[in-house]
Amino acid sequence: MKKNTLSPEAFHFEGKMSLKQALPLGMQHVLAMFVGNLTPLLIITGACGLAGGEFAELQVTLLQNAMLVAGLVTLLQLYAIGPVGGKVPIIMGTSSGFIGVFSSVAASMGGGVLAYGAIMGASIIGGLFETVLGFFLKPLRKLLPPVVTGTVVLSIGLSLISVGVNSFGGGNTAKDFGSTENLLLAIFVLVVILVCKHSGNTFLSSSSILVGIICGYIAAFLMGFVLPTTGITAEGAEYTKAWVLNWNKVASAKWFAVPSLLPVKPVFDMRAIAPVLIMFIVTAVETVGDISGVIMGGMDREATDTELSGGVMCDGLGSSAAALFGVLPNTSFSQNVGLVSMTKVINRFALATGAVFLILCGLVPKLGALVSIMPQSVLGGAAVMMFSSIVVSGIQLITRDPLTPRSLSIVSVALGLGYGIGANSGILAHAPQMISLVFGGSGIVPAALVAIVLNLALPRETEPANA
Repeated sequence: MKKNTLSPEAFHFEGKMSLKQALPLGMQHVLAMFVGNLTPLLIITGACGLAGGEFAELQVTLLQNAMLVAGLVTLLQLYAIGPVGGKVPIIMGTSSGFIGVFSSVAASMGGGVLAYGAIMGASIIGGLFETVLGFFLKPLRKLLPPVVTGTVVLSIGLSLISVGVNSFGGGNTAKDFGSTENLLLAIFVLVVILVCKHSGNTFLSSSSILVGIICGYIAAFLMGFVLPTTGITAEGAEYTKAWVLNWNKVASAKWFAVPSLLPVKPVFDMRAIAPVLIMFIVTAVETVGDISGVIMGGMDREATDTELSGGVMCDGLGSSAAALFGVLPNTSFSQNVGLVSMTKVINRFALATGAVFLILCGLVPKLGALVSIMPQSVLGGAAVMMFSSIVVSGIQLITRDPLTPRSLSIVSVALGLGYGIGANSGILAHAPQMISLVFGGSGIVPAALVAIVLNLALPRETEPANA
């Protein structure tokens, strides 16, 4: 093997790789999902009023546990224990799909530790429920042919593109969102990724996301010496620009901390359990879509019943275990599906190194702090390309079989009506609250439902559309 040439084993799930080559490939998965893994916790703890004051230490503990749990559940997904785990190249992390439902639960229960405990109790029950769904997934798979799973994967990619563009501009909560500095930094990262991706060096190509993000860190560091790091709002208030690296956060982080079990006591309340159970059904469908997308994008084949069943069961048990650590449900991360689809690196050991790093971040908060200070525009420069790769994987699944008028109708209506409703949730303003919660948070859910219903309702045909 030539120097700096990526081992062919990187493109085989069970291939043997050296730690030297596997580590950077796993690290770029961590960098791609790190912020997304912590963001849901920040939002929900804020909604419950646990974001500061007397609860500041609790929030830090929950964030620490989120990294540890993501690493452990990822290892379970990669290697499996019995029927639990799909043995598929997927990174697991805290789901953002539950944010809408959990925010509503927090509001209806008045917030506080009690509301957060009810969320944990509902997550334990919901995770076990999803595990049962995964066990019976094989007979249910007839509801999810390639045209349906492809539509779900396509919807996932489309929903993430706006997230990537948001990061590209520095994050829409930033005072300098869309500033020239943020856009140029994101473009710089994207250009570095493209140069590495098409350099002709297989190792550099497969590590292009990591190289781009590291170069983004360096660029942001150098920008701090030559550009103003603060700005003034229209009201005259001073703020720190979004691309500035917050080294104080790294300096103040501990070197070692022991994760805490049951930092919040679970509370079992039907006001939380009922809506959360529905979301776990939706999560199972999304996981089927993610696994289908990563298998198609990375292995160029359809996922097997065992892979899908084990993957969904891992989602469920992983979410229940996460709740014992005070962490929101853990599911497959679509961001990393895009990374696999783009690089074609599916080596289990390489992804496992990323999972181990996540565990270390949970034990060594200083490592987690170093990753957490990544400017949003740096992540956005990589995200726009990764998320678009998911769209391509969805198209590949849909076109796996010859297109017919029937399949074209399923995809068209599911995307036009289903995804359109979810992406424009204001249309559900007068619908019952449960409908708004489940279908208004994302275009993925209604698109999946419409695709499943049409697949059952429309008469089957054999003639291709272009015959």
